[in-house]
Amino acid sequence: MKKIFFFLTIFYFSTLSTVKAQYEVSDPSPYAATIAEGDLRNHLTYLTSDSCAGRESGTHGNMLAAQYIANQFERIGIPKLKNKDYFQKILFVSHGWNSTSISIKKKDYRYLWDYYAYATLCNTQPLLDARSVVFLGYGIDDPKYSDYKGRNVKGKIVLIYQDEPTNLAGISYISGTTSPSVWSNNYHKKLEVAHKNGAAMVLFIDSDLAKNIGRYRNYLIGSRLLLANAENEKVQYANHAFISTEMAKAIIGHRFKKVVRIRKRIQQRGKPDYVKLNCNISIVQDKLESKIDGANVLGYIEGSDSVMKKEIVVVTAHYDHLGKRGEEIFRGADDDGSGTSGVIEIAEAFATAKKQGNGPRRSVLCMTVTGEEKGLLGSNYYTHYPVFPLENTVVDINIDMIGRVDEPHKDNPNYIYVIGADRLSSDLHNINERMNANYTKLTLDYTYNAESDPNRYYYRSDHYNFAEKGIPAVFFFNGTHPDYHRTTDTIDKINFEMLTKRTQLAFFTAWEIANRKDKIIVDKK
Repeated sequence: MKKIFFFLTIFYFSTLSTVKAQYEVSDPSPYAATIAEGDLRNHLTYLTSDSCAGRESGTHGNMLAAQYIANQFERIGIPKLKNKDYFQKILFVSHGWNSTSISIKKKDYRYLWDYYAYATLCNTQPLLDARSVVFLGYGIDDPKYSDYKGRNVKGKIVLIYQDEPTNLAGISYISGTTSPSVWSNNYHKKLEVAHKNGAAMVLFIDSDLAKNIGRYRNYLIGSRLLLANAENEKVQYANHAFISTEMAKAIIGHRFKKVVRIRKRIQQRGKPDYVKLNCNISIVQDKLESKIDGANVLGYIEGSDSVMKKEIVVVTAHYDHLGKRGEEIFRGADDDGSGTSGVIEIAEAFATAKKQGNGPRRSVLCMTVTGEEKGLLGSNYYTHYPVFPLENTVVDINIDMIGRVDEPHKDNPNYIYVIGADRLSSDLHNINERMNANYTKLTLDYTYNAESDPNRYYYRSDHYNFAEKGIPAVFFFNGTHPDYHRTTDTIDKINFEMLTKRTQLAFFTAWEIANRKDKIIVDKK
């Protein structure tokens, strides 16, 4: 009897020690050490090469970059997906201009000099030849203020301001406060309501036209992409153009004083008004559309825990950039060759741990997405058509531009901007803080995490498509620099020591979330 008790006791404690060991999170340092400067440099050298030609979505160079990433996943031993490769294929629709022209009183104006328009929001307009234009204030149709109420603009060209009416104290007639309403500078909303009211064309008066053409030049030259799937079909919009104040004055002509008086009355009383402007104007918008293939690249490391492996930790970066303009290549070393190289190395670190029998308990998806520069399209597609259920996705760790040092940190490059970690989950924020304190010891800068941040970076990279679905997400970012979206964003300017440390922080955070007993909680709206 004593012998039976003895063996039962030994069996109990040996089982207990086995269970305890199973639930301990192993030291990730040896695997983080596989994330090396030399490897990052090798990846980035290829991604910024002439062959990849700037990696613009839908181009041959972009697909070469995708194949390179897939080859790296295969090299490090990550199995292919059920479709027998590493790709989530995406169909894009390319929108661009074959030609566009505007003539006012027989004077021709130049595209990207006097005016611009977004092809994605327009249809082909053969020849719109009009003898008048309707000045319609702000082009708003709201229960509290409507420029359209009682007006017939069917088939007509309307001229509007971009913002919204406020009184002399700066209080919006729509929101009732100094904070702007949803109509302020929301040209999508204004184009949608113009279409509903039958307007043939909307001309926005853009007082910062030259600045905006410079800011959005990469989107206005060449083509823009939209997803071809039905869930993302565009809303119907009226055709449009953003025009200079000089063009607006040419349209208004001798009725300039009347337009100024109308605007003043709107500001003083909040009462909309309009004026018919006699003006010979001709507009042509000849649009090109074509379908283009693209792909996200997925490296999936299945979890080791029979129960927890259904839960997914996602690590993302976008591998596309701006491509070529003429013979000039936008190489995108920092944006986001740096993050893409980091994701490849993080995938290898997890794969190495798994080979050594110490793989993550939850599954890890290392995904490089396409179409970020076209409007977060690749991550948008994944969150509409997830390869692994979104309800099982516990976090997205996104790295976009982590290889440079910005001006505020030139004397202390040991930093990283952390954006979004605390927006949905206190756990995510605390885990990232702890892993940094234990291992990488970077200065965590939360400047751009402020909800009042005018740059709104939280909404401008791929993590946001996950956050919008209620999935906690964190965005690692080195800040902007003079080479952002220019041909001078090249590999020689990358700080590989900092790229390595920042990649390691993303890995440490992913490791902890993938191995801890409790799933991180969503405790914020």
